[in-house]
Amino acid sequence: MKKVKILTVCLGNICRSPAAQGILQSTAESCKGLALEVDSAGTAAYHIGHSPDSRSIQVLSEVGVDISGQHARQISLEDFECFDWILAMDAENLSNLQKIQPECSKAKVVLFGQYCPDVTFGEVQDPYYGEQDGFIKMRDKLQVIAESFIHHLMSSEQDLHRS
Repeated sequence: MKKVKILTVCLGNICRSPAAQGILQSTAESCKGLALEVDSAGTAAYHIGHSPDSRSIQVLSEVGVDISGQHARQISLEDFECFDWILAMDAENLSNLQKIQPECSKAKVVLFGQYCPDVTFGEVQDPYYGEQDGFIKMRDKLQVIAESFIHHLMSSEQDLHRS
């Protein structure tokens, strides 16, 4: 099976997208026959080089996912050629990505939550300015979305083998 390259994207790359990266990697490890390479980035340059928000690190460590080694970066035009999927955490970041996406790029740029019917409008709310419970809600939502997205990938891969 070919490796699927995924980039998760939020605004500053310190809360949602590093959490989504860690959760996708962790969820994919339990799926035989699925090889993922996952990274994360932000549409803004606010936190380049910084570690994820300590609250994201904490709530993910509670479920056995370690994102403490990640460092924030801003999306680049090259990412649209390097990745198969670019997954936006909300509509505003999706719009920003679509504005800078090169015309004939390789990446499918989508709202991450569109693969999960239980997520309102497909968005993962930014917990940055809130309390700890917002980070727990973010983690739980990302876990559900990641499972749905991986199911979508595996179903698509099986369809390709049947063709």
